[in-house]
Amino acid sequence: MFGLTTPCVQVATRQLEELGYSVVTFHATGSGGRSMERLIREGYFVGVLDLTTTELADELVGGVLTAGPHLLEAAVDKSIPQVVSVGALDMVNFGPASTVPAKFSGRRSIRHNASVTLMRTSPEECRALGQTIADKLRNALPDRTRVLLPLRGFSGIDKDGGPFWDVEADGALLDALRSAGLECPVKELDTDINDPSFAVAAVSSLHRLIQSVDQHF
Repeated sequence: MFGLTTPCVQVATRQLEELGYSVVTFHATGSGGRSMERLIREGYFVGVLDLTTTELADELVGGVLTAGPHLLEAAVDKSIPQVVSVGALDMVNFGPASTVPAKFSGRRSIRHNASVTLMRTSPEECRALGQTIADKLRNALPDRTRVLLPLRGFSGIDKDGGPFWDVEADGALLDALRSAGLECPVKELDTDINDPSFAVAAVSSLHRLIQSVDQHF
């Protein structure tokens, strides 16, 4: 989870708990992503709901919350059921405004708080992020992986009327995933990521994948 995808993750958590799962929530702050990948590899989880992949944007662009180059790889390597989305890929995280590199002068940014500056990812960056996700999921087992795409925004500020709403940039990421030729199903939902219906769909997909795996044993 991340501040701007919190409503989605909260609904998903409640739904999973009602289905009988014990849920561990990781914050997409760099260390959170690294911890999640490590614990997946150590066999702690029966499924992964990776809704907030924003750390990939920091890794690509040079933000402060990167989880390193290996995010989205552990569940693929361990063949664990997973549902992946694009939460908060509309932004890169920096510290106070004075710390944002000069090369990003003029980019659309907002002051989230005194310690955090958010910069909108560009169409070119979004296209690269879509390709990164596709490359990481290329070897995922199709019957254990789903990609869910919210068509009306990737975060609480990336939706119609929000300061990071950018149809061109979001479209570049969506198109990159659509055209990637992934073997796993890619499902599009006509809503933003924080609409409760998106979380319900994500949980339903993950639950079905886990049940399918259980039936094979």
